[in-house]
Amino acid sequence: MKFRNALVAATILALPVAAKAQPISGLYIGGGAGVNIMQDENVKINSAGHGGGSGHFTPTVGPAVNISLGYGLGNGLRAEIEGNYSYNSFNGVSNAQGGGQEQKFGAMANVLYDFVGLSPYVQPYIGVGAGYQWAKETNLHINAPVFSSSAANDTEGRFAYQAIIGAAIPIPNAPGLSLTADYRFMGMVGDRDYSGQITPSGSGHSFPATYKLNDDYNHTVMIGFRYAFGAAPMAPMAPAPVAVPASPVSRSYLVFFDWDRADLTDRARQIVSEAASNSTKVQYTRLEVNGYTDTSGTPQYNQGLSVRRAQSVAAELVKDGVPKSAISIQGFGETHLLVPTGAGVREPQNRRVEIIIK
Repeated sequence: MKFRNALVAATILALPVAAKAQPISGLYIGGGAGVNIMQDENVKINSAGHGGGSGHFTPTVGPAVNISLGYGLGNGLRAEIEGNYSYNSFNGVSNAQGGGQEQKFGAMANVLYDFVGLSPYVQPYIGVGAGYQWAKETNLHINAPVFSSSAANDTEGRFAYQAIIGAAIPIPNAPGLSLTADYRFMGMVGDRDYSGQITPSGSGHSFPATYKLNDDYNHTVMIGFRYAFGAAPMAPMAPAPVAVPASPVSRSYLVFFDWDRADLTDRARQIVSEAASNSTKVQYTRLEVNGYTDTSGTPQYNQGLSVRRAQSVAAELVKDGVPKSAISIQGFGETHLLVPTGAGVREPQNRRVEIIIK
């Protein structure tokens, strides 16, 4: 017990100040605001027997907002439903005068992946989405040399798709809360028809016409926040594995593991090598290799993970010269915690294998 207390104290002193970004596990909400940069939108005006024309509207940069509700699987993958809104006005038409406004709103289903472990401070992510968007056109009008025309205020919906790239920055003093920044490219599929009218120059009469719009492509940049419900305080960066000998030749060694991993780090191999070397300096009957996990994940999964960790250490001991017949392997899953925690807590000191020389 004294050895374990000394180990806990030494490990805590070795923890860095920085906190490590963790993948989302469970329900979360998010939201953001930014700008929508809309590409030029092609327009064709048709009026049977009364002329028409084509060109493109030139949009200005406008505001955009979104809100999302999602669920993370704890391994970097997450899925969400997003509602969004954007507004752009048109400040001109090619080869003519004109303008109007377009508002887009709708819902998207997104699948995203967080790149866990690349950085302790920033968590990049990418994603794709599909859904349905409505485009509401207001006060569309064109004044060309040979005609003037306008479209009725109307709303048309189409299938939409998007690609997402961004990053989240966890806020250390607010478990589960992160600042987000991302770029989204969204496109609407197919043409949209809006009823309108056209007045040929010099005729003095207006006739029914159709405004056909297409190529609705949008580039959105947003800053926002994301909150994961039930998130534990951010796990500190995994400490460098250390062994604190209770005597010149220790009879117990601890090897630490990264979250959800069973492979050995370079420092872990050094500790296993030290245990193998010291086993030859004392009289022993066997080496117990006991694996453990933290409380994140299911008990069944953690039991298997603890056995895999013990097997990795045992294999390294054999490589370092310890007879395989002298090694006993056992996994204890999330039981026998070195640092007591609640369920679902990723505690680095509980992700370990203990080598006991007997």
